[in-house]
Formats: sequence, structure tokens, C-alpha cells
Amino acid sequence: MCPHSLIPYKPKNPKTRLSAILSQEEREKFAFAMLEDVVSAAKDAMCSPVIVGTELFDSDLVQVTITDADLNQSLNEILPTTEQNILIIMADLPLADEASIRRVTSTTKDMAIVPGRGGGTNVIYIKDPKRFHVDYYGTSFLKHRAIAQEAGLSVEVIDSFRLHTDIDEDDDLVELLIHGTGKSRAYLEELGFHLETETGRVRVARKR
Repeated sequence: MCPHSLIPYKPKNPKTRLSAILSQEEREKFAFAMLEDVVSAAKDAMCSPVIVGTELFDSDLVQVTITDADLNQSLNEILPTTEQNILIIMADLPLADEASIRRVTSTTKDMAIVPGRGGGTNVIYIKDPKRFHVDYYGTSFLKHRAIAQEAGLSVEVIDSFRLHTDIDEDDDLVELLIHGTGKSRAYLEELGFHLETETGRVRVARKR
């Protein structure tokens, strides 16, 4: 059972590395569609999503907590006040599903971590949040393992394609168009994105 899942979310001007193919308005709508997919997956896994936003935005999805702080400070203000186990999952994981989240929350260790690419951290599940703090950015996966070790917490590192695949670059959209089934894939298709294989390498193209 996972009572709460914290989902950090930036509503304004997100995913700037996609600026070459998406306008700011499109990126904001795409980021929200990915958030909807993550919220849906968390609910399917019997978690209670709480969006941790940096500013106000209209949403009837779930509870929204607004903090005037960066990602680390925001989460580190919440963890010490939390009595029950908690899941932290990024909002740009549109391939997340019930099974992949349940795999994380079923760990027999004190906590579980799903690494992202380049040393990042995509998902953290903590049974005793008061004993842990986050340190995102840079090689956060290594930092989070070290923090757990210093706190005497046992850690399971989970290899999950669906939770490993975050969406930051143009090429990441290939995985979403192949494996996605939710609102974020539908939004890309609505914009005219499709798979292009004529060059011998799968990439995304956009109809104009």
C-alpha cells in the first residue's frame, strides 16, 4: 500500500530541451498530459497523488501543494512531517503504469530507487521518510544511495523500462509513440507527430 505519491511538476515553460520542435504553449500542454498519465498510473497502483508545484495552476486532478522553493527544499520540507511510506515520482514518466509502480512499492527493503539516465533519479519509495532527504540534480542516483547508506537504510535498485524512460529530448518521443497508451501520446499524435523510419533509424517527424 502506498498512501501518498509526491509528483513534482513545473507548469510554466517546462521541457525547454524540446523547444526546437514544440512551442512553449505546446510544451506546457504536453507536460500536463504527461502529468495526467503519471497521476492515472499512481491511482491505479492505489497511491494517493499529491502534485508538488512551484506555482498556482488550474487542476481538478488531485490535491496540489504549492511551494515557493526549489525541488530539493520543497520535498525536504515534506518528508520530515510524513508518518507513512511515500512515493516520489517525476511528472515526465508517461510510460509509468500500475505494474511498474507496484513493483517499486512492493520492495522488501527500507526503500527503492529507480535510476534515470545520466545518473538521475526518477522514482524513490521510502517506508520511513523521516530518515531520508533528497538531493536531486547532477548524479542524484549516487547521492541518494549514499544518503540511504548514511542513514542505515537498505535500498533496492529497480531496473524498470517504464519508469526509466523520462521525456527530455526529441529522441525520447520515439519510446512514447511506440509504447505509450495515454494522453501524452495522444497529444503528440494530435500535433502531427509520427514515427519516421525511412532513414534506417527510427525517429519522430511532424506533419506540417
